[in-house]
Amino acid sequence: MSNTEKKKLDRKTAKSVFLRLCTYVLKYWYLFIPAVLLTLFSNQLSLLGPKYSGEAIDALALSTGVDFKAVWENVIKMLFCYLLSAVMSYLLATLMIFLSQRIVYTMRRQLFEKLTTLPVGYFDKTPTGDIISRISYDIDTVNSSLSHDLVQIMTSLYTVIGSLVFMWNISKPLICVFIITVPAAILFTRYRSKIVRPLFSKRSKKLGELNGYAEEMLSGCRTIQAYEREEEIGRRFNERNRDAMDAYYDADYHGCIIGPGMNFINNLSLSLVMILGGMLYLFSQNGTVKAGSIFFITLGGVAQFVQYSRKFAGPINEFANILSELQSAFSAAERVFRIIDEEPETADKANAHVISDVEGNVEFRDVTFGYDPEKVILKGVSFKADTGKTIAIVGPTGAGKTTVINLLMRFYDVNDGETLVDGIEARDITRESLRRAYTMVLQDTWLFRGTIFENIAYGREGATLDEVKSAARAARIDSFIEGLPDGYDTVLTDDGINISKGQRQLITIARAMVSDSKMLILDEATSNVDSRTEIKIQKAMATLMKGRTCFVIAHRLSTIKNADKILVVRDGRITEEGTHDELLCKGGFYATLYNSQFS
Repeated sequence: MSNTEKKKLDRKTAKSVFLRLCTYVLKYWYLFIPAVLLTLFSNQLSLLGPKYSGEAIDALALSTGVDFKAVWENVIKMLFCYLLSAVMSYLLATLMIFLSQRIVYTMRRQLFEKLTTLPVGYFDKTPTGDIISRISYDIDTVNSSLSHDLVQIMTSLYTVIGSLVFMWNISKPLICVFIITVPAAILFTRYRSKIVRPLFSKRSKKLGELNGYAEEMLSGCRTIQAYEREEEIGRRFNERNRDAMDAYYDADYHGCIIGPGMNFINNLSLSLVMILGGMLYLFSQNGTVKAGSIFFITLGGVAQFVQYSRKFAGPINEFANILSELQSAFSAAERVFRIIDEEPETADKANAHVISDVEGNVEFRDVTFGYDPEKVILKGVSFKADTGKTIAIVGPTGAGKTTVINLLMRFYDVNDGETLVDGIEARDITRESLRRAYTMVLQDTWLFRGTIFENIAYGREGATLDEVKSAARAARIDSFIEGLPDGYDTVLTDDGINISKGQRQLITIARAMVSDSKMLILDEATSNVDSRTEIKIQKAMATLMKGRTCFVIAHRLSTIKNADKILVVRDGRITEEGTHDELLCKGGFYATLYNSQFS
């Protein structure tokens, strides 16, 4: 893509982001319209101030003497206008903060709701830290721009137009100064914005990468310390930190040039106005220019024009200063909208079945699948699991065991073949009812910040305390829970790090027991605990598995001796199938794997 095409694309993106942000603003029109009215009244009063101050100066400079009555009347009017304008400005700022918070609330809600509808594949490809950066930093950046910059833009537009009208009425020749300075300001601002816009996009990207790396390393801090890789990890973090810092520096450096440049143009404009205005006043005083001529001006008129020229130039300068913030806000909003616009999981078919009374018959028919269509993982896999039977899936790492589970839960759809539940093709079943038919107990436990009761009751909406206690007894975790000072009301910290791994696993098993689903998926839940806890978990799992169709991903083969069927998966195919004893008699890969573990 050429530089010209990139620039056109950037302009198109910025325009679409701006228009989309406008839709959020207009959604709260009942707040935005009063904000506009407050802007108009506040700035109109502010623009009347210089008019009255100029008239007060002319009343002081009368050739017939000072008209003190006119002076005081104009001074009082000026003070009243400025005071009322300040009050309205305060109300406007407060209203815009409230409006921006409503918009940010809506954006953050839409973003999180979209995240809950995205396919699992999106999270497999996108770092968690980058997503968190968009939820927090990027939306906060948008909030800051909406609450401050939007007010400034509305104020600036009205002030520039109003000041121009007043200056036109005071002296038309003096406006000629702006024929030079305004185009210079516009060209300078436009030139710099082309440079700044991509730098702010890069800044947001680098911050997302930094957050993603930090989140990844913090989650593995124990492993890092165990292998004494602190220096190496610190060096890699500093590289990303330096990249983020450089991106911030480049964006802010090139952005901050706009302000001083505009200040120079505005100061030049003010100087030219004062010089030319002073000359016209002198000509008016000595009679060279007669009253009524477009070149005639009073001392009060010069003072008014200077004040209005400052008001005219000030917003342009302020707009230049907030331009860098707007670029940052547009970049942040574009990153947020990119997630909101992501394609969610494909919708269920119009006539999709809602399964409720599931028997638990599951079948794979010649299933072929790959996360990348060019890299097939499962190749023509077929098997059948009857109601209440336990199917164990074993094989080397990368063979496709977890992929089978992903397809059972329909986190992904098969590329070819069929997966059936009770004779119904999975793609003809609603995802919600299909996933509700399964309960999962994974090797990596997930507990949220909340009470033990809430974590166990998470398995089924509306679960009672008696049902939770019954599940805890079946999972052999009740004595531990009841021994805690607050019992089932004990609050677990994030991910349950204030209890042991075995206790966390038993709580997840209790959660699964609360669920009334007919099918169960177990990803080896005993690989990270001691032998005594392993026996306890195995007994709890045995209770959990009764009467359910179970799929077990096995790493320790001792845990699946009693499975009704063992599937050996190698290179994406089922190479062996049978009971534990049958497979040992065959003397194939399973026998070799089993003997290697117990030799």
